[in-house]
Amino acid sequence: MPGETNALNNLFGGELLARMDRAASISARRHAEQIVVTSSVNNVSFGKAISIGTTVTIEAKVSRAFTTSMEVFIDVWVDDESGKKIKANEAIYTFVAVDSSGKPTKIDKIHPETEEEKKRYDAALRRKQLSLVLAGKMKADDATELKALFS
Repeated sequence: MPGETNALNNLFGGELLARMDRAASISARRHAEQIVVTSSVNNVSFGKAISIGTTVTIEAKVSRAFTTSMEVFIDVWVDDESGKKIKANEAIYTFVAVDSSGKPTKIDKIHPETEEEKKRYDAALRRKQLSLVLAGKMKADDATELKALFS
């Protein structure tokens, strides 16, 4: 839509973020089977501009579920002139499952099956530990998965 594009006729980054948030929230809610709220946008990579008229596919999948939170990995694809899907962007969001009063509630774990799912699952714990260390909520010495990268 013209109101969603910049002067170069490319989709505004913020518009894409909102669409990724909606897709990720659907994925998170389906996994948690309850209300979910966006906790953080951990990473966004705008690899390719999305021009007006381009067909866009947003795929969102829970990469790891913790006690009440879950990481959702989002892949954004565009169709080229021949109809071939090309990866344009990706992002990682964190959601928290909550009850009707907004209190965090426990969720089920996931069981990765494919190699990519296993890779994203393992990396999710390292990303969580890094976020906790940077926020001062975990001591660096306690971030065992992060420490293992350097030993």
